[in-house]
Amino acid sequence: MDRTLQLREATLEDRDWIHELRHRVYAQELGQHPSHPTGRLSDELDGDNVYLVAARGPVRIGFISITPPWAGRYGLEKYLDRGELPLLADEDVFEIRILTVEPEWRGTAAGPLLMYAALRWAASRGGRRVMAMGRTELLGMYLSAGLHQVERTVECGALTFEVLTGDVEQLTEAAMEEHGDTLRRMRTRLDWRLDVPFSTPPDACQHGGASFTAIGTGFRSLHRRHEVVAADVLDAWFPPAPGVCSVLAEDPAWTARTSPPAGAEGLLAEISEARSLPVESLVAGAGSSDLIFRAFGHWLTGDSRVLLLDPAYGEYAHVTGKVTGCRVDRLRLRRDRDWHIDMDRLASLTRSGDYDLVVVVNPNNPTGRHAPAAGLAEVVAGTPARTRWWIDEAYLGYAGLGESLSGLAAAENSPVVVCTSLSKMYALSGARAAYLVADPGTAAELRRRTPPWQVGLPAQLAAVAALRDPSHYAGCWERTHTLRRELADGLAGLGGELTVEEGVANFLTVTLPSHGPSAARVVAECRRHDVYLRDLSPLSPQYEGRAVRIAVREPAGNERIVAAFEAALDVLGPQRGTTASRLPAPTADGTGGAAVLAERPLP
Repeated sequence: MDRTLQLREATLEDRDWIHELRHRVYAQELGQHPSHPTGRLSDELDGDNVYLVAARGPVRIGFISITPPWAGRYGLEKYLDRGELPLLADEDVFEIRILTVEPEWRGTAAGPLLMYAALRWAASRGGRRVMAMGRTELLGMYLSAGLHQVERTVECGALTFEVLTGDVEQLTEAAMEEHGDTLRRMRTRLDWRLDVPFSTPPDACQHGGASFTAIGTGFRSLHRRHEVVAADVLDAWFPPAPGVCSVLAEDPAWTARTSPPAGAEGLLAEISEARSLPVESLVAGAGSSDLIFRAFGHWLTGDSRVLLLDPAYGEYAHVTGKVTGCRVDRLRLRRDRDWHIDMDRLASLTRSGDYDLVVVVNPNNPTGRHAPAAGLAEVVAGTPARTRWWIDEAYLGYAGLGESLSGLAAAENSPVVVCTSLSKMYALSGARAAYLVADPGTAAELRRRTPPWQVGLPAQLAAVAALRDPSHYAGCWERTHTLRRELADGLAGLGGELTVEEGVANFLTVTLPSHGPSAARVVAECRRHDVYLRDLSPLSPQYEGRAVRIAVREPAGNERIVAAFEAALDVLGPQRGTTASRLPAPTADGTGGAAVLAERPLP
């Protein structure tokens, strides 16, 4: 027998075996449901569920079911309504159900591996929490795995179940702690066919940037930069102003070896003049991430409460949730509202003063939508003074610099802080230069916490030269809108029920149809053509694993993007055999959990 263990999403052929195994376990073995003459057991959610299957060669070992939030209903709703169990109304929760293993494989590593795979699949679709029903007699096993009771029980046939929930990241970490050695050993002989990596790098926010890996992070194959289309990061497609290139080329040896002004005094003076802002309200940073980590680390603790947009730039969820351990709430931006901020909802959430910090990315990344400054300022004015507002304007040039809230931020005792990266709008991503605007007291405190020489001399020189040439960048920003529309037209022309959404910035998003390939598979296939795009799925469940963000490139790069996307759709086909089609079968709820007890190696 082939000893390679395969993990995959269920094929149509697998579905019949799943229904048959469910009947054997939940009807005949456990008495949870009455036997059916067909010897098959299914339920109404089969068309919405995702099934992951473990198999060795032709032998199927076990499966696990995942009901994602976009299905609009859960298996638990057959027993409890949303009033009885508010967890059911959480739009981020994934239901993991009916982990079931063939009798001869119980007690092996198959069960933990399937559970780990389900957690990885949920995380890859933006899942933050899961819920499940665990058999009462196995409660200790579920609790040791990191699940928590919600003080609700469900009776189903001869069995009683506890309703359980858990944090996806914490459960994944617990699985690695308990089964990590086994999982790592198995990895060498595991055919992992899921569209999510087996593991992710720890302790880091996941960004785009795989394109630089293709070029070579060791910097020994930089010629590859001419071959790779780097549309997975939002670097500018255009070059920096001529003055930037001139000042960096004038005496590179001196620039490389010379310590810069310790407090970036010249850069701050240039920003002050260019933006008509008092210099005492400015703080320089080596990119916006530097400023985010520095400011949030000073302001926030584990007791702080923060409101974020969802979806939004992932660094904010990382810093607030994982680095400082804050309580994080999310204001969901909805596709049916064209991803715009619901200002009434924002006002209702913030007027109580319950939040220590509210973060608004404007224009938002990844939706590309811009909220008018006047509307935001009105909401801020109705918020108690204890609530601080962080407005990220990294892409504001594409909407118009007149829309900045920096003037409001610079006022005495203002609750607003505006963060502006010079990376994306000024083609300086490699230089790492940014600044924030705050009331003078807040700015002074952050400057005291800024290490000397935080912004390197090349970055200071480049940023000053860039700010002195506004006409160059105004023309580039205007040209970006034209290129974005052309790229959108090219992608929309591919058909296939693609949804192309532009926004106002230097990127757009493409949403694949529900019956099409996942975003992860399209992104992976495009890389075969040296075209790198960003799968947005891990950012939010609202993307349903189907959204791709694409940075605008120069015309030739945009043509390659369209060609690669078309080739990917041709190869992957219009339909995944794993989740398409509803199979007619006798209806009965299969919610439950097979007994996977002491772990032993796979034979």
